Amino acid sequence: MTDPLVKISGLSVRYGSNTVLDHVDFRIDRGEIVTIVGPNGSGKSTLLRAVIGGISPSEGRITHAAGLRIGYVPQKLVLDPTLPMTVARFLSLPRRASAARIADALERAGVPGLQTQQMAALSGGQFQRALLARALLDRPDLLILDEATAGLDQPGAAAFYRRIEEVRSETGCAVLMVSHDLHVVMSASDRVICLNGHVCCEGTPQVVAEAPVYRALFGEGTQGTLALYQHHHDHDHGPHAKPVEEAH
Repeated sequence: MTDPLVKISGLSVRYGSNTVLDHVDFRIDRGEIVTIVGPNGSGKSTLLRAVIGGISPSEGRITHAAGLRIGYVPQKLVLDPTLPMTVARFLSLPRRASAARIADALERAGVPGLQTQQMAALSGGQFQRALLARALLDRPDLLILDEATAGLDQPGAAAFYRRIEEVRSETGCAVLMVSHDLHVVMSASDRVICLNGHVCCEGTPQVVAEAPVYRALFGEGTQGTLALYQHHHDHDHGPHAKPVEEAH
């Protein structure tokens, strides 16, 4: 097995007496799409911040592959609507990017030709695609999405995740994402990690969706997730296919 892009061993994060993450073990391999699901307050965003390096662990260690490039798409970004700024200008902050790189990133994000549009005039879906393009500028090995579709309707979210699958296919990058769109996310993932302060269960979408702990957290109505998952997965993931792992 090749070395992982990120390996987390025994990660605990505490704020005062409050333990947000408790002995989390976790890895991300090259080219896989991993989704973290869990209720509010389960430590999902904290885990992402730890992977990026924005939080120091209280215990445990995080190992990155040498030279790892990470692209990050935040949940939301608030820009002053009165500030005139084109998409091309936005993509050149804080480091200038060439016109060719900007065009390539927008193409990969599924919004070619958006360069001259004003950021303030973009729809919610276009804005998130602009954030995705910015994350793709440096050709990341790992793309991290923190509830990147929170403001989109279900068709918009589904289109966004299809685009993420295409980006993975085109570039070979791994994807780590947090989402509440359970139906959509299950269909786009190779591996799902159910988090509630610790790793409750993990495995393929089918294994996790059938796990009692997952149903306890998200309710019995989650069988619809499986129907959608099966609808989208009549095809194989090719070289990225993973054997079914037992949920524990």
